[in-house]
Amino acid sequence: MSTLAYPKSGYAWFVVGVLVLASLVSFVDRQVIALLVTPMKADLGINDTQIGSLSSAFALFYAVAGLPLAWMADRFNRRWLIAAGIFTWSLMTCWCGLARGFWTLLIARVGVGVGEATLTPAAHSLIGDYFPREKIPLAVAVFQLSGTLGTGIAFTVGGLIVHYIGTLPPVDAGVFGILKPWQMVFICVGAPGALVMLLMLMVREPQRRSVVQAYAGSSGGAGPLVAFYRRNWRTLLAHHIGFGAVALAGFSFVFWTPTFFHRIHGVALGEAGIWYGLYFLTFATAGTYFGAWVGGRLYLKGRKDWPMRGSLIWAWPMIPLGLLAPIVPWEWLAWVLYAPLMFFINVPFGMSYGALPVIVPNRLRAQVSAVYLMMGSAIGTGLGPILTGAISDNLFPEADGVRYSLMLMMGACAPIWLGLLWYARPHYANNLREAEELELNAAPVN
Repeated sequence: MSTLAYPKSGYAWFVVGVLVLASLVSFVDRQVIALLVTPMKADLGINDTQIGSLSSAFALFYAVAGLPLAWMADRFNRRWLIAAGIFTWSLMTCWCGLARGFWTLLIARVGVGVGEATLTPAAHSLIGDYFPREKIPLAVAVFQLSGTLGTGIAFTVGGLIVHYIGTLPPVDAGVFGILKPWQMVFICVGAPGALVMLLMLMVREPQRRSVVQAYAGSSGGAGPLVAFYRRNWRTLLAHHIGFGAVALAGFSFVFWTPTFFHRIHGVALGEAGIWYGLYFLTFATAGTYFGAWVGGRLYLKGRKDWPMRGSLIWAWPMIPLGLLAPIVPWEWLAWVLYAPLMFFINVPFGMSYGALPVIVPNRLRAQVSAVYLMMGSAIGTGLGPILTGAISDNLFPEADGVRYSLMLMMGACAPIWLGLLWYARPHYANNLREAEELELNAAPVN
């Protein structure tokens, strides 16, 4: 067993704070597009399916780039990798504001996806080297909490920016031409990334530790990763696809909710964004934190299947709420139902990411995280918005069709995640026991 001392707790949590800040910026840059659907459609002449494809393009390249970038994170300096990613996604977000057509905007969103793909796998790897095993789930959960906080900030601050900038006339940006208000929003949210990149460069790269040679030998290539998945495929596939189905329903609501309130209940886009952002900052964040807390309690009580057990017990109310909230005829009641809906949708995300580092060897943590992100992004962020938009365009083309699209997505996803997480329970418990035993033979590495 390794005797290498861990970094001081205060500095370790400082690093988590920097990673959280980077994640907040990434989610603002990622999600603000949901507030700009109506003006982009008007200026670029595109439909709901194309709007959804902007999110899908982001997700596809976020997923595809994630695995090679994670391989780099498992072998090279993670601080520099994350800093380069922050620079890339911030620059590409600003480029979204210079887009003159659908294809230019699509390419810029691809760039945002590639840049943001550096963060989560490398962050999970860093956290695994800054904290002892028993504290990793909490640290990872705190980092993942930035996703809900970032989404809430994206909608709240983005809504305020949309509300303010939307009242301004187009701006003459010289060589960049005339910029419409929605284009200026992209530039305003992309520019602060430069400061976060500088802060990331202040973080120290920790010494790697607890490398289990059975999976994480020094040889290159994908061999150790493939071997790990072959041995643990029941747990990992059920985990990835099961939580991915939760994300599929969740991201459908995240992307289309401001448009839903705008189209169905006549709420101005900026106002819808502000209120929805406040909901995310409160109820969604509380759900993610509650999920992490429940998972930690179950783990300490010896429940080796804690991520699946906690999600099954505490996330199921999202199903009736997700079927009811879009169909109620009154705006006030829809907002009332959205509060518990956002809470319960986000409970599983407080456990899903923290479930992986405790069963995965050091040299594979970033790569396994990237595979999960790849599948989760492809299923959730990739398919959710475009499927909802396509259903709205083709099955429910009426003005209120988006409400039925959201209901259909929730109803279709529910049996998938319920069944797979139930199936994964005993397999995950066995993997956790094995990881705890293998750690006794682990050796520190540089």
